[in-house]
Amino acid sequence: MDLGLAGKVAVVTGASRGIGRAIAEVLADEGAHVGICAREPAGVSATVAALRQRGTGVFGQALDVTDANGAAAFIDAAAAELGGLDILVNNVGGSRGAGVIGSSDEEWRATFELNLFHSVRMTRAAVPHLQRRGGGSVVIIASISGFRAAPGSQYGTAKAAEIFLSPALALELGCHAIRVNTVCPGSIVFPGGGWADFRDRDPAGYREFERREFPLGRLGTPEEVARAVAFVASPAGGWINGAAIAVDGAQQRPNAFVLGAS
Repeated sequence: MDLGLAGKVAVVTGASRGIGRAIAEVLADEGAHVGICAREPAGVSATVAALRQRGTGVFGQALDVTDANGAAAFIDAAAAELGGLDILVNNVGGSRGAGVIGSSDEEWRATFELNLFHSVRMTRAAVPHLQRRGGGSVVIIASISGFRAAPGSQYGTAKAAEIFLSPALALELGCHAIRVNTVCPGSIVFPGGGWADFRDRDPAGYREFERREFPLGRLGTPEEVARAVAFVASPAGGWINGAAIAVDGAQQRPNAFVLGAS
């Protein structure tokens, strides 16, 4: 299927590793020009170099997405370098602290800054550029933790807020032909990630987790999430709007905090 992404311009946050990098790679393989950001300059440089091998335009910048001014400047710079903006993927996420008892107000605020407010400020900065292109698509990467409870209250609560955000923005921005959706991954394993660390640290426990929680008997891959994101973001997914789409292999429970992985 031709997703209609050739020549489109997409920006992906947190794209130097894991799900974010896979999204950037899949979009580039579909012919989109891609702007990326991440905190570590070395990771950004390596990802930019890899994306350029795919033959499309690439822009990269080291950025802390909790810096509101920096976030807006990054969106403007990516659009200027790549000739506009059609797609925004808000991928950055994470958590600070350990549940209600083990975390401070500041850790709750930091978790919301990293997840919800990052998505809000990036979307706000992107809207004028999307309007100039006659519309576009925003995809927020949340988590099944946003609707399946597990220990780690601040993370799940922040992700639930992101899940609510997409249909609210879909209603607000639909008049500008801007679609907004949320993709909610389950547990995804990749080199250097928390689940890979758990697998290496406790192989027997990891195998039991796969057996118990996944009907398909395995965790997901970044590429499987990325392909879902590419379809939802693309013109081929043009009637998907305000949706929260689980990409989790029918995972039973989000156990990241129980098992100490991420």
